[in-house]
Amino acid sequence: MQLTLDTYRLLGRSGLRVSPLALGAATFGTEWGWGAEQEDARKLFDTYVERGGNFIDTANTYTDGSSERLLGEFTRADREGLVLATKYTTLRRPGDPNSGGASRKSLFASVESSLRKLNTDYIDLLYLHVWDFATPVEEILRGLDDLVRSGKVLYVAISNAPAWQVSRMQAIADLRGWSPLVALEIEYNLVERGGERDLIPMAREMGLGVVPYSPLAGGILTGKYTREDLTGGGTASEGSNRKNFNHALGTVTERNLAVAETVREVAAELGHTPAQVALAWTLHNPGVTAPIIGARTPVQLEDNLGALDVDLTESQLSRLDSAGAIELGLPHDMLASDHIRNARAGDLKLEARR
Repeated sequence: MQLTLDTYRLLGRSGLRVSPLALGAATFGTEWGWGAEQEDARKLFDTYVERGGNFIDTANTYTDGSSERLLGEFTRADREGLVLATKYTTLRRPGDPNSGGASRKSLFASVESSLRKLNTDYIDLLYLHVWDFATPVEEILRGLDDLVRSGKVLYVAISNAPAWQVSRMQAIADLRGWSPLVALEIEYNLVERGGERDLIPMAREMGLGVVPYSPLAGGILTGKYTREDLTGGGTASEGSNRKNFNHALGTVTERNLAVAETVREVAAELGHTPAQVALAWTLHNPGVTAPIIGARTPVQLEDNLGALDVDLTESQLSRLDSAGAIELGLPHDMLASDHIRNARAGDLKLEARR
């Protein structure tokens, strides 16, 4: 079936209908050294919505708050028709220890701040942004549930957390009748596939829709990096350009560039851009609901949206899978081995669960 932005998908085990590509608003504002000025950010928003897109992702501290403020202006005309997702836990007020973290105090203050900046009475989807290792899960879940019961938040979700903590939280929420988590936001792309070990299988089993960020690996998969870039430098500080940022994060490597080369080869075969092919690979994953695209210019956004038109063959999918494949590690590789399979089931033929 041909995908379009208005070919909506259900988010996890909820009835919430979202577009298959989410619009990331971390590029709304230039406070981080790259991004879109207000006029270009407005064009990005309008283009996405006019094409039928309804799923927009931001966070309380993206571009130092400009992202939420700009969305508050842009969404005035049709707030009800959009699914706005934002996040809490990153530090909002340096020097105030309770303005960050997952505590109830941080949660309620952050939500009130986001509501003001977004110019709305409610948040459709609220993520715990970054696991803080300090707040009891019961405090987090009860606080999230209280916000849902108050009507200030409609659905709750989680990002950047260990799989065992997420599954534990989901079980507690179910047992206590609290609002369940409906989405998991993680970095996931052809070069960062660690989520395949536990996070994505866990999400499918526990009813969380996977919403990948950085589906182009910070630009590594767009084809603009070459082996000449392996010697680059830079620091991940404010004012750095994105290329320096990627060098500082250590993502410009021989292995990742080899994956990007395979993406370029498949793109050339199909007459599409590498970015479109990389996004299409993510869209084909049955465990993924909606990758987040974070364009800085209208041209980049149009290119990203072209991923919806990419029809990858089984052979091409297999090549892309192989290029970025990782070892799943213990116990996954052991459990998948022929020895263990024979010891467990012998000649038993069992149809796989869909």
